[in-house]
Amino acid sequence: MSVVARRPKVGRQAVAGWLFVAPFTVLLVFFLLLPMLYAAKLSLYRSTLVEGEVFAWLDNYRQALNDPEFRRGVVRVLVFGAVQTPVMIGIALAAALLIDEVTSRFSRIFRLAAFVPYAVPVVIGTLMWGFLYSPNTGPFRADFLSSGTVLYSLGNIVTWQWAGYNMIVLYAALQGVPREVYESARMDGAGAVQTALRIKTPMISTAIVLVTIFTIIGTLQFFTEPLILQPLNPGAITNSYTPNVYAYHQAFSYQQYNYSAAISFLLGAVVFVGSYIFLFVTRRRSALR
Repeated sequence: MSVVARRPKVGRQAVAGWLFVAPFTVLLVFFLLLPMLYAAKLSLYRSTLVEGEVFAWLDNYRQALNDPEFRRGVVRVLVFGAVQTPVMIGIALAAALLIDEVTSRFSRIFRLAAFVPYAVPVVIGTLMWGFLYSPNTGPFRADFLSSGTVLYSLGNIVTWQWAGYNMIVLYAALQGVPREVYESARMDGAGAVQTALRIKTPMISTAIVLVTIFTIIGTLQFFTEPLILQPLNPGAITNSYTPNVYAYHQAFSYQQYNYSAAISFLLGAVVFVGSYIFLFVTRRRSALR
């Protein structure tokens, strides 16, 4: 009797659980899975004047792999990420360690000030920096958007936008470290720098790996900043400056939707491989598997 009586309650709980996850499931299916399936279908076809859409199998992928513009864009974002990611994570970690050490009203003001750039929309922030970089409207007379300096200028925008967000994540992880550990370190004669480098940083390695993974994924998908600044110097920021910008222009400037879809999926493969390699290398130093 007790087993029979419990079954309706378990059934109601299951229905309630499905009702809670239903909105997310609907959004996931209609705004992620179905568009991805449609894009995958597009990438396997080719548009022709005579026959229309014809099945091309992997021809679009072969074309992208042999496309020097696409390869240059991939190399550019890989180099950009190899330089910009350690710089931004280093700044975020240093700021998190600093405000964790300073327990005063200044630390609360600093946390808010560092997080404000993340609250600014990416388009607005990029336009603001575009005005600052311009020799005509900005306070500087140097050309920050020339071919030799534009990548550093874009890196500055990305760091300004995201360092505060990563700092908050790392600071939250530091708040979860038991304070008894710090007291024991002080009793053993460890100074503030030794505590930060040898105790705090290793104990939040999982959070460091997490924000680094997010940064790698965002870097390889570099799109908004170069696209917004492109009109200021089209010669330096070309239509193939990054893979995402290249896919965008292939689709909406040249109507090559099938080729653009193939480029997007190849970029997704690059993101997956890059993220997996980083997790594989750091798996022994963190709890992420």
